[in-house]
Amino acid sequence: MITRKYLVGLLFLLSCTGNPSSSQETNTTERGRVIHPAGTTIVERFSPPPGYNRTEVDNFGNYLRTLPLHRHGYKVHLYNGEEKANQNVHAAVLKIDVGDKDLQQCADAVMRLRAEYLYQAGDFDKISFNFTNGFPASFAKWSSGNNIAVRENDVSWQPSTAANNTYNSFRQYLDMVFMYAGTLSLSRQMGKISFADMQPGDVLIQGGSPGHAVMVMDIAQNAKGEKMLLLAQSYMPAQEIHILVNPDNAAISPWYSTAEINSVIHTPEWDFTVEDLKRFEE
Repeated sequence: MITRKYLVGLLFLLSCTGNPSSSQETNTTERGRVIHPAGTTIVERFSPPPGYNRTEVDNFGNYLRTLPLHRHGYKVHLYNGEEKANQNVHAAVLKIDVGDKDLQQCADAVMRLRAEYLYQAGDFDKISFNFTNGFPASFAKWSSGNNIAVRENDVSWQPSTAANNTYNSFRQYLDMVFMYAGTLSLSRQMGKISFADMQPGDVLIQGGSPGHAVMVMDIAQNAKGEKMLLLAQSYMPAQEIHILVNPDNAAISPWYSTAEINSVIHTPEWDFTVEDLKRFEE
């Protein structure tokens, strides 16, 4: 797998391989799955299967389920504007730019969503991601007028300009993080949780080379406590973040049912286990 995350002698080659109104048009299956093509957010586009209701969520979870989507039928595009070769893995595409460099791949998309939420909330001091060699890259440090210098095996903070916490500075910071962080560093930074305790914002992640990560975007639950979840990913080359289809059950796709998961979660381009679930630590 080709990637760009390395520091000479220190960093390894680690990344991924890769409330609807009654007037809305709807598509339904024989088992009652409802997709509202006119819905402009996750919560508006995808209704839970019959018998399930969306769970209560924290602010991060609400942020994720209300993210805007491109129109129904929109194709996934790569960072260079080309269409992704495989257009059969997504049910919707998030209306979030991918940038113009081959940087925002799998773990990067997870970090992007978390960082965007924290930035919009004004929690700059909570935006921090470790490079693969363990270097802590904090946006608070960056925005106070420092830059990150990478010289062969050495990574250090260097005074640069005046304090700058603008969105443009934030995106420059993320590009630096995407270059030198990956699935392994993110996996080490997150805390492992029980599959039964899953909530929106949690991440299925396998750190390594290759490695991959997908984020839990939304959850619904029935009276038995069984859950349905929506998953999102980017992949390689860098591409727009998209909601994944369920390759094993078209009747409930894009939802995934925990009742149908024993130990392995099959996603269109990667298999995870229930032991791969992790959460951002506050």
